Amino acid sequence: MHIIKKIFVFPRIIYFLMPIIVISFVFTNLLSNAVEVSSIEFIGEATLPKGLILRKTEIGGLSGVAYNAKNNLYYTISDDRGQKAAARLYTLKIDLSKGSLEKGKVVPVSVTTLLNENGQTFRAGESDTEGIALTNKETVFISSEGDAARLINPFIKEFSLSSGKEIVTLPIPNKFLPDKTGQQGIRNNLAFESLTITPDNKHLFTATENALIQDGVTAKPNVGSPCRILQYNLLNNQPEKEFLYQTEPVSPFLNVTGKFASGLPDLIALDNQGHFLSLERSFTGLGFAISLFQVSLEGANDIHNIDSLLAVDSKNIKPVQKKLLLDLRKLDVLLDNIEGLTLGPKLSDGQQSLILISDNNFNSLQRTQILAFKIKIETPLIRLLRRLLPNLNF
Repeated sequence: MHIIKKIFVFPRIIYFLMPIIVISFVFTNLLSNAVEVSSIEFIGEATLPKGLILRKTEIGGLSGVAYNAKNNLYYTISDDRGQKAAARLYTLKIDLSKGSLEKGKVVPVSVTTLLNENGQTFRAGESDTEGIALTNKETVFISSEGDAARLINPFIKEFSLSSGKEIVTLPIPNKFLPDKTGQQGIRNNLAFESLTITPDNKHLFTATENALIQDGVTAKPNVGSPCRILQYNLLNNQPEKEFLYQTEPVSPFLNVTGKFASGLPDLIALDNQGHFLSLERSFTGLGFAISLFQVSLEGANDIHNIDSLLAVDSKNIKPVQKKLLLDLRKLDVLLDNIEGLTLGPKLSDGQQSLILISDNNFNSLQRTQILAFKIKIETPLIRLLRRLLPNLNF
């Protein structure tokens, strides 16, 4: 009789525990916040004509791009150091209405000259503008690499889209600034290429393209470089965290020229919880190697209190998590110097578009190339439903 009672008691325990198990499973999955790109599809390429002139300025050196969903326009920053014209950004229209990017569907609309806090244009060589990120206030943040050789500091400034005038300058931590000894700070042309703002407009992120002098070596064939991601709080415009981002070692293919360069030129925030797409670009002597990664700050150590990675045991520092999304060399496309990326509009099928843009270096042998992709971004809830109901199409 006691055995029979125990048999009937056991299912009651199961009924009691089952809701707890289910709730715990759902709660754990939803709290992960880890949005993921589950698929990516190439949907077209376009190029701008060489030597294209708009309002007496040559369009080129496009190193960063940001999308404005309100007016379906793109803002691109030129890295011209004032040799062709004053520091400036361009506004483009990119037509993805047919679900793909076709030749001739990228049209320059306007040019905006950047002005300093005194309403004057930047002097030649004073800026090397590389990254651009759109706010929710009709302004953009723009990053400059500066010039380490001339002890010109990098900067991150906010500009009005309507007037082009500087509004705010963010403070740069001292460890990033070059000094006379040449023992610390950014390396020339390897500083703040990237710039992105989280969807809630609370945080801005940038990163060095290669290691700071006191952090390690520059990228070399088969050797990556330890970059720093720098996080700002836009509620008080102060830097607050830094993270280690290790670029991938790249093997040159038939590098008969002996030239090699590799680094991190851009990031785009996918959410407010520290998930990004990153772009790594390498010149291998006979062409470009371009890769897209999914990046997560989850579990990465905050290194803002470490002035030099070479002065500590960096093996104990946990870097950001990376996952290769796409090696663009696998596409049937002749790649140029891709340096910028942004999330574009939703396509007609509801999927998210992604736009990449190249810096032609004002070189007649290069092109201003625009590549378009369709990506599927899954939230924790969608992934959970896919696991629980695998036969349904989400």
